[in-house]
Amino acid sequence: MVRLAAISAGVAMVALIAGIWYWSRPVDGGDKYASCRSTQIAGGADTIGGPFTLVNSAGETVTDADVITKPSLIYFGYTFCPDVCPLDTARNAEAVDLLKAQGHDVTPVFISVDPKRDTPEVVGEFAANLHEDMIGLTGSEEQVKAASQAYRTYFRAQPGDEDYYLVDHSTFSYLVMPEDGFVEFFRRELTPEQVADRTSCFLDVAD
Repeated sequence: MVRLAAISAGVAMVALIAGIWYWSRPVDGGDKYASCRSTQIAGGADTIGGPFTLVNSAGETVTDADVITKPSLIYFGYTFCPDVCPLDTARNAEAVDLLKAQGHDVTPVFISVDPKRDTPEVVGEFAANLHEDMIGLTGSEEQVKAASQAYRTYFRAQPGDEDYYLVDHSTFSYLVMPEDGFVEFFRRELTPEQVADRTSCFLDVAD
């Protein structure tokens, strides 16, 4: 219970650092997705997301335009993460399968915040083990930092052995549309069914 409380407190702190906060009643303001939103972003949704340049599992340099060719669920984490990242990305993979059963095609994307250890091969294997359609991305420290800043995420490596250390990071999953960019984020306590249900609302409106 103590550990869970600490994690919850950490996530709240990260939310504040990243500049993301949410209310239960979003304001319409001409937003076509207003009926689907369960969150509201400080500064507006258009302050999150944007161009990035990273490296895929084949070692190829790719941009956001290459990656986000269809609705995507993006998660920032690292492959050596002992518990949170595997659970969150597995949740997203399951949500993608639930959406597929509804006729929606959504791509799960994993972006590493640990480029020192997460080589293209490592992120590729991690992503493939979670879902056949998951895209694993890494890059140089500068590229990863730029992508993280674009999505207002937080990460910081803890002191430790050069090969064995933990990385503190935010745990939101981001729904990004090819035409509209970022539209919503999901907290980690949501179930696959809840993520799929909320995502399908946005996809129905987009259609």
